[in-house]
Amino acid sequence: ALVGAAVAARLCAGALGSDTGGSIRGPSSWCGIVGLKPTYGLVPYTGILPTELTLDHAGPMTATVEDNALLLEVLAGADGLDPRQRIPAGISHDYTSALGQPVGKLRIGVVNEGFEMTGLDPAVDARMRWSEDRFRDLGAIVERVSIPLHRLGSKIWLPIILEGSVDLMFMGNGFGTNWAGPFLTSYTDRHAGWRNRSAGLSEVLKVLLVAARWFSTETHGRYYGKAQNAGRQLRAAYDAALDRYDLLLMPTVLAPASPHPDAASSRELQFARAVEGTPNVSPFNVTGHPAISIPCTSTDEPPFGLMLVGRHFGEHTIYRAAHAFERSRA
Repeated sequence: ALVGAAVAARLCAGALGSDTGGSIRGPSSWCGIVGLKPTYGLVPYTGILPTELTLDHAGPMTATVEDNALLLEVLAGADGLDPRQRIPAGISHDYTSALGQPVGKLRIGVVNEGFEMTGLDPAVDARMRWSEDRFRDLGAIVERVSIPLHRLGSKIWLPIILEGSVDLMFMGNGFGTNWAGPFLTSYTDRHAGWRNRSAGLSEVLKVLLVAARWFSTETHGRYYGKAQNAGRQLRAAYDAALDRYDLLLMPTVLAPASPHPDAASSRELQFARAVEGTPNVSPFNVTGHPAISIPCTSTDEPPFGLMLVGRHFGEHTIYRAAHAFERSRA
């Protein structure tokens, strides 16, 4: 969130964000900037503290689509150190070549289930309808599509982030084992001291730690495994829709930004604030599809964004549509 605010305040031209459950796209939406979670593995995660190796993504956060494409050109590609990277041969990283291209005949599927989440603000819903019409005016073919499994996407993500992150970040002191990439051993040594500072952890983090350890102890990783298995079904469901459409569209978040809870706030409120932005964004951490949040409000409205999701390594198509939409609002 601080990175998104810094970009929105023009304190920097752009920034690198990490996204394990929406932490690029959610803050970008609430700050009125452009944030891309690339295809899983397109940008190396080398040097960034891992949270959950199967969910972690890194990507650009910028004020404009053009700046975002420029920054991705710098970031994308194999570095020879991150073993998660499996970029197909022939993939071009010339993302700025997509800018200025017409969107006529692009097929955009508006995901019904992305609008059926509890907590959808009427203002967000209205702006999404407006955005659909704006894409139609640009010549795109915009249709409604149903992906029923999307409703369960954040539920599939939750056991993975819950058990996976606690096992890796805390029990594994930041890096764990079974990893072929570089280890920052000095960080591992330092991070191991969290046990002596556990009283200073947030209420939300304490709840997650206790819950994750209970699941690991009592179910022996059963639900983590089931969630990973279900993730393949979720990926197939999106892939089937993307066989018919070039892009999928839905709200990035369900409401404008809420006030940050203070230290006196209830544990329930703190936890609600921590997860309220995840329903539409976290499923694509599980499936690895690229997804961008772009502003869709006017300057006199609280900012929030629309999300465009593409095929794996389909960032060019995402930038093509996002740039045309951005220019149409200028």
